[in-house]
Amino acid sequence: MLDIDYFKPFNDNYGHGAGDDCLRKVGRALSSEVKRAADLVARYGGEEFVCVMPDTDLDGASAFGHTMRKAVSDLKVKHEYSDVTHHVTMSIGVATCTPDEGIDPFDLVRRADEKLYEAKKGGRNRVESTVFEKKAE
Repeated sequence: MLDIDYFKPFNDNYGHGAGDDCLRKVGRALSSEVKRAADLVARYGGEEFVCVMPDTDLDGASAFGHTMRKAVSDLKVKHEYSDVTHHVTMSIGVATCTPDEGIDPFDLVRRADEKLYEAKKGGRNRVESTVFEKKAE
């Protein structure tokens, strides 16, 4: 799960046209980092994006999260209303799992979202990650 930091102040101060343009730039930057045909980046809603990367372990997914965070930061889209820096940044939550009948995909998304909020609480413009495992019965 990927979320643009302080997007509401961006949109409120620069206008919805600039907000839409920012979302397109971020989406292109994220998509440009995806190299494997099976990987997918999509807008999830609002200023959130999701990246699905089959057959990727925690180290690989975390490293890719840092690559994506840097790609957005490197755009240097002006954002004077951010408490992080004066350009657009992203917070990212990563969760991985080994597919299993007992794992609900929605739980994996929920876990990635929890990690995203940890990244935000930890100062934003960062990546937090975890392995999601089926609960013991």
